[in-house]
Amino acid sequence: MPELIEWNSFYVIVGSSAGALIGLQFVVLTLIASRTAVRAPEAGAAFATPSVVHFTVALLLSAVVSAPWHAIGAVSVLWGVVGLSGMVYGAIVAGRMRGQTVYRPVFEDWLFHTLLPLTSYTTLAVSAFLAHFRVRAAMFLVGAATLLFLFVGIHNSWDAITWHVFTSKDDQP
Repeated sequence: MPELIEWNSFYVIVGSSAGALIGLQFVVLTLIASRTAVRAPEAGAAFATPSVVHFTVALLLSAVVSAPWHAIGAVSVLWGVVGLSGMVYGAIVAGRMRGQTVYRPVFEDWLFHTLLPLTSYTTLAVSAFLAHFRVRAAMFLVGAATLLFLFVGIHNSWDAITWHVFTSKDDQP
């Protein structure tokens, strides 16, 4: 499909970046785990796990779009499944953020951990529908959603790392 071939370089760059960032996040989390800092699995489920999920979704979308498809139909179904599943996951993350007691989320946390990822997942779901009528527009929406996953993951990882570096058990209530 010519529409997908034109995007190959974009997804090679985004996919390899997402893959590298997944590995880097595991290395950093391993290094942080050796510190005597706050241990809170519920906070990790609310803040760290979603970053890995967003990087993984960017990698998955890059792989899916780079595959040699013959028609947009199967690809758009995958976009829709990922989009709808991600919307459910976004609601779960919001609940986890509310339920954890280690850290009180501020507006920036709600923006980067719930609103922007939900926007990306919704964009994927919309692009799945749009792909049947306007392939080019759908491709741009998927590209934007994929980049947003990457940027959100980078922001959230950096935010979590700096929080762990500058916060100790004594700083918490």
